[in-house]
Amino acid sequence: MSSSLADLAHQVLDLVRTAAPTAEAAVSADRTEQWLTRFATSFIHQNVADETTSVTLTVHVDGRTTVASTTLTDDAGLRALVERTVGATRLAPLDAAWPGLVPPASLAGTGTVDQSVLAATPDDRAGVVQAFVRAAGGLETAGYCRTKHWTGAYANSAGHFVEGEATSADFDGIARNDGADSAARISSTRMSDLDGAALGDRVGRNARTLASAIELPAGEYEVVLMPEAVADILTNFAFYGFNGKQHNEGRSFARLGEAQFDPAITLTDDPVTPGNIGQPYDAEGTPRGVLSLVDAGVTAAVAHDRRTAAKAEAASTGHFSEGGWGPMTENLVLSPGSTPLPDLIRGVRRGLLVTDFWYTRVLDPRQMTLTGLTRNGVWLIEDGEIGTPVQNFRFTQAYPQALAPGRVLGVGDTAVAQPSRWGLGSWTGPALRLASWNFTGTASG
Repeated sequence: MSSSLADLAHQVLDLVRTAAPTAEAAVSADRTEQWLTRFATSFIHQNVADETTSVTLTVHVDGRTTVASTTLTDDAGLRALVERTVGATRLAPLDAAWPGLVPPASLAGTGTVDQSVLAATPDDRAGVVQAFVRAAGGLETAGYCRTKHWTGAYANSAGHFVEGEATSADFDGIARNDGADSAARISSTRMSDLDGAALGDRVGRNARTLASAIELPAGEYEVVLMPEAVADILTNFAFYGFNGKQHNEGRSFARLGEAQFDPAITLTDDPVTPGNIGQPYDAEGTPRGVLSLVDAGVTAAVAHDRRTAAKAEAASTGHFSEGGWGPMTENLVLSPGSTPLPDLIRGVRRGLLVTDFWYTRVLDPRQMTLTGLTRNGVWLIEDGEIGTPVQNFRFTQAYPQALAPGRVLGVGDTAVAQPSRWGLGSWTGPALRLASWNFTGTASG
């Protein structure tokens, strides 16, 4: 933990007490360190590192609320932040929906930190890349290896104080064979989980099978989705499905207490179990725990921040996110089942093995209907055997419908964490065998 962040938070609170003694105030101090090694055409071409310390101040006085941030953390910078924020409250509109400050509360966890990530050097990240490139067996490769370290402290004028720390290590790589790509990704709190050799061997072998892909007609196909494709489903559930703001506004598919999913589906948001990536509290200071979103097929909850929780007459789940999008679940975990991947494939009489989705865009947020493309490898499965590679498809699919009761034919026994597209989080899920996926066209047409 960094006591300097706690000192920053309390220093700003003291300045607010002097400038506006009756104000409610909350301060979040965060430091993010990130190191990135990128490679293309099988060569490392970039090593970059950045470290940012930011302080965000929320002030509520006389029924008006303002929020401001700074990365200037010396005395002058903090005084300017307080002066600017307090002064702006006089110009802010009345805030009738102000939910108040978080009262003192304990954390469920402080975050998972791994010393190997903190100590990782450019040579360590290059070692993972080198193992990946060599294992790909001469194919052209590209991708990145990234390590992150977050520390934070939060304090408010209601007497609530929390702090936390977390690490993450991510790898994302592709191998290319005659214009066809195969990909593998993984995210962890530990450097030792980034097995570049194993990932490179897998993408190399897969890429070599992708030559001479055939084009199949659009239509409904049974599918086995790899964890990379499942991560896209989880990402969009976080954006559109379990977002408390969208649920309050009637724009979410979620109906609490209803069996909307197959009983094989259990989904949680879990940033606090040791070994999981995530921050133990949100920017409003609300402690996070394990949030059950789908319990054996039954929709159990949506994520809330303090404002959406007040409107829903619920409690905040600690999922405040900036930018007005609404509460976000950033650490989704789809529980694994008991079926090894080869057995998932063996059960398919005629269907498709899909590695990855991309460029997915929502068409109907209330039904969570999305369109997107497959990529990084699609193969025809016939009589339980992986056969001919298939050219990419465009699909249009309601994600909850694909996971509805009776539609999940198998859940893999190994959940693989995938790097988050934003923030300190991950999308963790196993391979899934689904009764159908609606492919509406080929990528060429």
